[in-house]
Amino acid sequence: MLGLQGAPPLQLLLLLLLLLAVPGEAAEAGAGKSVAQKEAAFDRPYTDVVNSELLNIYAFNHTVTRNRTEGVRVSVNVLSTQKDAPVLFVVRQKEAVVSFQVPLILRGLYQRKYLYQNVSRTLCQPQTKSEAETQFFYVDVSTLSVANASYQLQVTRVENFVLSTSEHFSFNATAAQPQYFKYEFPEGVDSVIVKVMSAAAFPCSVISVQDVLCPVYDLDNNVAFIGMYQTMTKKAAITVQKKDFPSHSFYVVVVVKTEDEAYEPVDQGHRQKTLDVVVSPAVSSQAYVSGMLFCLGVFLSFYVLTLLIACWENWRRQKRSRMGLLAAIETPSTDTGHPHVSPDTFLGRPPYSGYSYGSFDNGSTVSTENVTDSLVSTEVSYGYVDRSLENMAGRPRFDSLSSVEEDDYDTLADIDSDKNVIRTKQYLYVADLARKDKRVLRKKYQIYFWNIATIAVFYALPVIQLVITYQTVVNVTGNQDICYYNFLCAHPLGNLSAFNNILSNLGYILLGLLFLLIILQREISYNRALMRNDLQALECGIPKHFGLFYAMGTALMMEGLLSACYHVCPNYTNFQFDTSFMYMIAGLCMLKLYQKRHPDINASAYSAYACLAIVIFFSVVGVVFGKGNMAFWIVFSVIHILATLLLSTQLYYMGRWKLDSGIPRRILHVLYTDCIRQCSGPLYVDRMVLLVMGNLINWSLAAYGLIARPNDFASYLLAIGICNLLLYFAFYIIMKLRSGERLKPIPLLCIVCTSVVWGFALFFFFQGLSTWQKMPAESREHNRDCILLDFFDDHDVWHFLSSIAMFGSFLVLLTLDDDLDCVQRDKIYVF
Repeated sequence: MLGLQGAPPLQLLLLLLLLLAVPGEAAEAGAGKSVAQKEAAFDRPYTDVVNSELLNIYAFNHTVTRNRTEGVRVSVNVLSTQKDAPVLFVVRQKEAVVSFQVPLILRGLYQRKYLYQNVSRTLCQPQTKSEAETQFFYVDVSTLSVANASYQLQVTRVENFVLSTSEHFSFNATAAQPQYFKYEFPEGVDSVIVKVMSAAAFPCSVISVQDVLCPVYDLDNNVAFIGMYQTMTKKAAITVQKKDFPSHSFYVVVVVKTEDEAYEPVDQGHRQKTLDVVVSPAVSSQAYVSGMLFCLGVFLSFYVLTLLIACWENWRRQKRSRMGLLAAIETPSTDTGHPHVSPDTFLGRPPYSGYSYGSFDNGSTVSTENVTDSLVSTEVSYGYVDRSLENMAGRPRFDSLSSVEEDDYDTLADIDSDKNVIRTKQYLYVADLARKDKRVLRKKYQIYFWNIATIAVFYALPVIQLVITYQTVVNVTGNQDICYYNFLCAHPLGNLSAFNNILSNLGYILLGLLFLLIILQREISYNRALMRNDLQALECGIPKHFGLFYAMGTALMMEGLLSACYHVCPNYTNFQFDTSFMYMIAGLCMLKLYQKRHPDINASAYSAYACLAIVIFFSVVGVVFGKGNMAFWIVFSVIHILATLLLSTQLYYMGRWKLDSGIPRRILHVLYTDCIRQCSGPLYVDRMVLLVMGNLINWSLAAYGLIARPNDFASYLLAIGICNLLLYFAFYIIMKLRSGERLKPIPLLCIVCTSVVWGFALFFFFQGLSTWQKMPAESREHNRDCILLDFFDDHDVWHFLSSIAMFGSFLVLLTLDDDLDCVQRDKIYVF
């Protein structure tokens, strides 16, 4: 008070009045806000009112034990409809605070608002270290509304709050009444799978797995903040590993979404969903070991079987050689009376007599009268030069390839002058289309392998980087809607979410490598035969070129690698990874089948891969822009039909035509001379039958695509390639048998077994365990449980069987013409 000494009397009076006035105002304010605290009990409804002048507090207590978790749920229903002044509920616990307003406002897409008057929330349960502890929590109810706001409040205990292993539990949930339950890992269980089922697809809901922490994010606008989550309609499944949760327990949160579609608002009054949840132990570590051993055992058995067949073939060849040698020794020569032994006899083959390579029965020249092809730009007759085996036997077979180019050889006068005559004869033999130097063709077809190896490296590296990024995003964000797995049979390992889908692709790689080893062995044997000037290898059978086979084996291995990459995180943005090398395999098989009888005129590697690149380009464009786009389908169908016509012309005329400005005039000339002036049939009947059937099939596929416009454009495009491959293969087999040739037991067995395996493989392929053509929640409706060793699903079985079927198909192409190994090439028909 010393500071007030000497102050004027008026100032002292004002200060005294101020000190008296302040306590009075505070008392008046306190008297205007009433606080009503009530002792409340569980399972008892409380109907009350609240306004800006009244605050209600409900005090609850319950006993918490260390070994038993009890769920507590607060349910409120505001009976008033005052939107401007909502009622605020605050639940104060020992270690957490939960607050929400009613009407509860949840937002949908495009900022649409949805108001909910009836709200229920489950309280986060604090942990206790004591055997038993009584804990209090309070529910504060307040509002800024001047008018009375009536409400109902009820606090209940949650039945079956802690889920039991392998026991089903059914419950209801809405957008404003989410549910969550606790699960604790039992001893000896390291991984479980949480399955949630519903009989009704809609309303759509969200399933989340969160750590046991407060607060629990259980509303539509925050459920994605933490943990793992996925949307669901009828099915959802999340595999949970103990190592990811330090407390060895987690919450299963179920939230009903405010909207199902982004196009229109929804009816809030009918968005209750009945669900069933069960938590079951996932596969153990023994199942992983069994799955890997099974996968390795199945495909390594092919290596053992191949080795046994090779040993048996070698033993049979040696036995035949010894029998041939004994027969030759015991047979005396007609000239000397002594046994006659030739080098071929030691090899187990009868000696060859000389014959004219490339000659014809009726003379050594070919008249141009039989050539009626009006599209041929030049028509020059060519006289054949007789070349006997005796004159060719001493010619060296291996020179440096660096100085030999196909273009240089093709421009020689004697070769260029007879192309148009030789390739347009009515009846062609393999000798007519195997005239180029073997060194040139060997180098030409080796480019197929080196090109596809280069493509594989540059294609695979960014793919691997991308799918690793996808998997990282899934693991960090917890959003399991990014990848379209079969969640009911997705077994994680390390950072991979579906290890079994990746492991099942091992067959493509192992069998592709085995096929490369088989081709390498065949090439070594063939080169040895050439080195010793074996006349059978030089002048008999289908010309041996291995470059395309190497490319096919590499493509099969890359299909396995890229399919595994796709299944790291399958979705529509990376589906082309799984199909790109399927297109290549189909294209390479057709090229190899054509090369067998047309070695000189087969497509070069550059043009073949350029065409396949165009196919893959259309695949990507179709997946991204083709869904329901009529303009795209019209353009694609036109291109498809034009490409079919151009390829048909190329095959029919053996490449002896030109696409230039004069093509319309030549087409009209052909129509006039062959259809109007005189009605004559096609010169090449067999080729015409094949091409007519091929055009009908392709035009039908183009019409189907234009009318149906399938959503899965990549599979539709692959179906076009497979249909054409099967058509050409069937034509090849029919023509082979029609030409008097036969199928040896090994290729015939391969055809039968491969056809059976393909049938079973396609059955499992069409099971459709997931589809990225639908929303993630709808895709999960197709999910199914494992069917093999509790580790592999239907799609894994497709991987197993299709890899075996592809390997068998390659063996068919490899051994199809083994019956011609002892037939002279000028007696093997071209078709």
